[in-house]
Amino acid sequence: MLSTPHLAQSGTAPMAANDDALERAWSVLESVPDPEIPVVSIRELGILRGVERAADGALEVVITPTYSGCPAMGHIAEDIAHALEQAGLTPHRIKTVLAPAWTTDWITAEAREKLRAYGIAPPGGNCASAGTSARAGEQTIRFAPRPSAPPACPNCGSAHTERLSQFGSTACKALYRCLDCREPFDYFKPY
Repeated sequence: MLSTPHLAQSGTAPMAANDDALERAWSVLESVPDPEIPVVSIRELGILRGVERAADGALEVVITPTYSGCPAMGHIAEDIAHALEQAGLTPHRIKTVLAPAWTTDWITAEAREKLRAYGIAPPGGNCASAGTSARAGEQTIRFAPRPSAPPACPNCGSAHTERLSQFGSTACKALYRCLDCREPFDYFKPY
């Protein structure tokens, strides 16, 4: 069974008894940066979903894109493969899964602070818990939730900001400007 996003983002790597390779793989993959935002790792962003031992003995790394058309996923898979090969962790395979869909809720608190320090306003709110349906356990899918308040400027902290474009440097970010310090900044859109 593969680890859940919750386990992956908490830093707790699920391991089979006495499987040092799984522990080493989690440690190695902790340092694989996101190619578009190199100050955060793929684990911190919640892209890295699990590392398990497959029935054939290979390590299986499960990743989920931040959105289904993310052009960085090929690069991320190559970086994972390179990191595992450099650590002597072979054989391995990388599996991309789209369900459950990635959510900004999987971004760790540490990554949110790193984003802010890098000049990107982290996503606000909690998307996964937003609205549950009448049936227990079902959740409403929110494709483009609007923030209840504009994001704070990562440069000066002012909440007096405006959106300039729904798309910023990448499709998963919007472009904002601070009306106080006048600096433009990316906002990592909540999903």
